[in-house]
Amino acid sequence: MKLNLRQGSLYLQVKDILKERIISGQYPKNSLIPSEPELEKEFEVSKITIRRAVEQLAQEGYVEKRSGIGTTVLANQAVSKLSKGQRFSEYLIGEGHQLGKKLIEVNRVEDIMPQVSTLAGDGAYCVERLYTLNEEPYIHFRHYIPSSITLPNDPNVFVNSLYDMLYQEGIRFYRFKDEFSVSVPEPAIAEMLEIELQPLLQRERFSYDDRDRLVEYSVAYYRTDLHKYIVNFNV
Repeated sequence: MKLNLRQGSLYLQVKDILKERIISGQYPKNSLIPSEPELEKEFEVSKITIRRAVEQLAQEGYVEKRSGIGTTVLANQAVSKLSKGQRFSEYLIGEGHQLGKKLIEVNRVEDIMPQVSTLAGDGAYCVERLYTLNEEPYIHFRHYIPSSITLPNDPNVFVNSLYDMLYQEGIRFYRFKDEFSVSVPEPAIAEMLEIELQPLLQRERFSYDDRDRLVEYSVAYYRTDLHKYIVNFNV
């Protein structure tokens, strides 16, 4: 399998593919994923790339690497563990849905809304994305991140995990706060979602680092007529 650098960091691409295989059950719980040499050959990448991908999966709680044994799958269900920031998108994939991502645009914004006034002193970046569910427009996102963060020049990177990208830029997430409401989106957002102007589920997420500083704020509108927003908790 030949990966494309235009799609972002190679190890993140490998990690996402392996994660999807775990969630879908291709790599069952308690089974071993293929060895490093096998994965190197399949993805045509270096040993370091494979090791970084597996390390990321281990940090997210999907696998455990044991010396002399291999890498064992620990979890294969896309459930929401808010303490680890696990995503609703993983639940959808686990349910067998096709989830797509499209970058709309990345802009530098100077007029910061009150919710993110502490995010940056001299402006912030707004990353606007559209998610599709089974090829239908489903979620509209606007992510606001500090202008001090260096963003990739390649727009294709933004179709991967934004949180993984921020992690690579040194951002360490400590806690998340989600606020839900019902709100009518802007006409342009309704048009992208291919719906009439109407009230939608709105989720605001505040992401904080280990010093309790706001490092990312996002606003999302969901078409719950396509799929409800679901949160699962492990006890």
